[in-house]
Amino acid sequence: MRFRILGCSGGIGGRHLRTTSFLVDHDILIDAGSGVGDLPLAELTQIDHIFVTHSHLDHVTSIPFLVDTVGGMRTRPLTVYATAATIEILKNHLFNWAIWPDFTEIPTAEAPFMRYQEVELGRSVTLGGRTITPLPAVHTVPAVGYHLDSGAGSLVFSGDTGPNDELWSIVNRIGNLKILIVETAFSNKERQLAEVSKHLCPSMLADELAKLDLDPEVWITHLKPGEIELTMQEIEEGARRHRPRMLQNGQLFEF
Repeated sequence: MRFRILGCSGGIGGRHLRTTSFLVDHDILIDAGSGVGDLPLAELTQIDHIFVTHSHLDHVTSIPFLVDTVGGMRTRPLTVYATAATIEILKNHLFNWAIWPDFTEIPTAEAPFMRYQEVELGRSVTLGGRTITPLPAVHTVPAVGYHLDSGAGSLVFSGDTGPNDELWSIVNRIGNLKILIVETAFSNKERQLAEVSKHLCPSMLADELAKLDLDPEVWITHLKPGEIELTMQEIEEGARRHRPRMLQNGQLFEF
């Protein structure tokens, strides 16, 4: 599997800062933040599947534009995979005709540009030999992370989450885990904000990584602009054993 970083920032502020979105091979998105908009039209038309971690705008903002742009160029609906709770939020608050048209009814309900597919924690979806499994996340809205398994290796993306014991008990059983992408949104001085918003700060990340028994590559995502250097310094000081590194746009992983 090829896993390309389209966006991994907790905000905007220049071409290098795009919100969360990852392209798997040529046809799968994990989240659809602002980074999707940097893809050329030819690549956009090849995307068939979008796996959504949760409904917050920085993770779904490109779905409406993507469907609107390529819907008429495709021969089948683009499938949005999410939990039942997240699908309900998207229906009620995004694709509701007031904010954006409901593309599950356009051009017709029988042949729409977009469809939803419900996913459940622990229940895998297999697409062309690639297995994607929702993982538990602890956030302010219903949320999941994802485990991607090519057969030869695995990648885990935590999604947006606060402290999450259940996640680590599952991750520690992934024998072929090669890459762990985990969020850390705030610096230590904003720990209270991290706790309220159910994100991590470096001291909380260190506590979480202490629960990790394996030794994959650890990459940090969702850093807030303006505090990137400070937060990464605090991460490096607090979680030395796992040698976390900062995820960046354009990186490509193969596993």
